[in-house]
Amino acid sequence: MKMGQVVTKGTATKQILLNASLFESLGAQIGDTGVTANSNGRKLIPAGTPVGGSADFLASEQAVLVVSNDENAQGVLMHEVDVTGGTANGTVLIFGFVNEFRIPDVTVTDEAKEALDGKVTFAKRNK
Repeated sequence: MKMGQVVTKGTATKQILLNASLFESLGAQIGDTGVTANSNGRKLIPAGTPVGGSADFLASEQAVLVVSNDENAQGVLMHEVDVTGGTANGTVLIFGFVNEFRIPDVTVTDEAKEALDGKVTFAKRNK
């Protein structure tokens, strides 16, 4: 390695979809409300986390979604979102199929599944 070069090692983006050819997602603002910092001081929301809130983000581009594992869920995060610095951009799955085996860090409640019924389907598939 040459002097002055910086090597950054990362991980591959987690794929949460059961069917990667049949889905719809939209960009959204994701807030840090209720998110606790990890041991490194980062506020990370895992892929597969239900998000929502009182404002309908489909009706308003200004709406800020928060972790909402309840009847207010409007979609599911496609990728991890870092909200350490406050509100950040995220991608929200609004229609598709999520493989629950691919979101081991997230437990989706029955209330969130009911709120997303007909939009996002959760299934457990090994392959």
